[in-house]
Amino acid sequence: MKKKVIIMGAAGRDFHNFNTFFRDNEEYDVVAFTATQIPNIEGRKYPSTLAGKLYPDGIPIFSESELTDLIKKYNVDFVVFSYSDVSHEYVMHKASLSLSSGANFMLLGPKDTQIKSIKPVISICAIRTGSGKSQTTRRVTEILKEMGLKPVVIRHPMPYGDLEKQRVQRFEKIEDMDKENCTIEEREEYEPHINRGIVVYAGVDYEDILRSAEKEADIIVWDGGNNDFPFYKSDLQIVVADPLRAGNETTYHPGEVNFLSADVIVINKVDTSSFENIQKIRSAIYEKNPDAIVVEAASPIFIDNYEKIKGKRVIVVEDGPTLTHGNMSYGAGFVAAKKYGAKEIVDPHPYIKGTIKEAFEKYQQLGQIIPALGYGENQLKELEEVINSIPADLVIVATPINLGRIIKMNKENVRVLYDLQEIGKPDLKEIISKKFKK
Repeated sequence: MKKKVIIMGAAGRDFHNFNTFFRDNEEYDVVAFTATQIPNIEGRKYPSTLAGKLYPDGIPIFSESELTDLIKKYNVDFVVFSYSDVSHEYVMHKASLSLSSGANFMLLGPKDTQIKSIKPVISICAIRTGSGKSQTTRRVTEILKEMGLKPVVIRHPMPYGDLEKQRVQRFEKIEDMDKENCTIEEREEYEPHINRGIVVYAGVDYEDILRSAEKEADIIVWDGGNNDFPFYKSDLQIVVADPLRAGNETTYHPGEVNFLSADVIVINKVDTSSFENIQKIRSAIYEKNPDAIVVEAASPIFIDNYEKIKGKRVIVVEDGPTLTHGNMSYGAGFVAAKKYGAKEIVDPHPYIKGTIKEAFEKYQQLGQIIPALGYGENQLKELEEVINSIPADLVIVATPINLGRIIKMNKENVRVLYDLQEIGKPDLKEIISKKFKK
């Protein structure tokens, strides 16, 4: 008898776990996916063209809120937890829910889910969303280009649209994102690379994605998202830790997996964190992963027309996942508002509505900062309407994208950008040059 399986996910690791372990596995029957974290992804099907010959009708995707009913309905043997950036306590609550409903609880690891490349692979992962992984990835590609190599970035999945069409996605120009109807979250990750002349791949089937990327790359750079561990076997695994959330490196899943397996740990934000918290991270490294090379870094902000902020009533729009999944209460935009003398950060609460309001209710730490949410046209329109309805003089935009290109703001806006800046030695250039000097 085949073992019946439900895969719990959020349109990323869940599909990868299916593709690498379950797709052609005669011992298991995946009866459903459940979905959470991202709006409007349940109610779809994982299509038969991706699911393979064992699933001619595809696989339904339900809301995670239906999990216990689904376990009983399908007489499920295994629930496979397959998403990330959650506390260990959260994972065990899901385990308890599954066990109390009669199913086994399962986690899949690197041995059964990581794919081997024919090209060298550098992976960049993090302890938590918002640690500084994106700017670290940009720094790595910059170093590789200086070495005369052609890096190609493969980004952790964000397939929130038509899964068949998104099987393998390639982004070389800004217009490619328009053609693919990319969400704000996708644009935040792809656009900075594209602006630097780096090709980005993403999608659903990461075996097919890798084989396509290998054809044009000297070296593969895995740009990991949501603090997940890499989909590919790495020749060098770089992990970013955040001293503003010291302690999370051993209390979040699968961030702790990254922390324990890292070859290099970048302690970011040393310019804005307390010495005590930096030492907490260092102590954890010495105890848990003493062989890791430690790099200290900052993520200084850069802003054109900073003088426009002084004395103004401002709206601050930050990188969405950092504030939501990452549980941060502020980011670079808030820092810029304080640093450059904003008169007031206008409270958005009286003006929020729809799914933007739902996000504020779910993530209580948001306070006065608006996350740049745009999962679909409706939410993008709501974000635009919220920003335009707030009585303020200026919008401080601290996402990695040109937000003004995809929504129309009725106020002047300034952009806040940030890059990784290593402090002292060893630095990433020295480490990467030594590793890949051949």
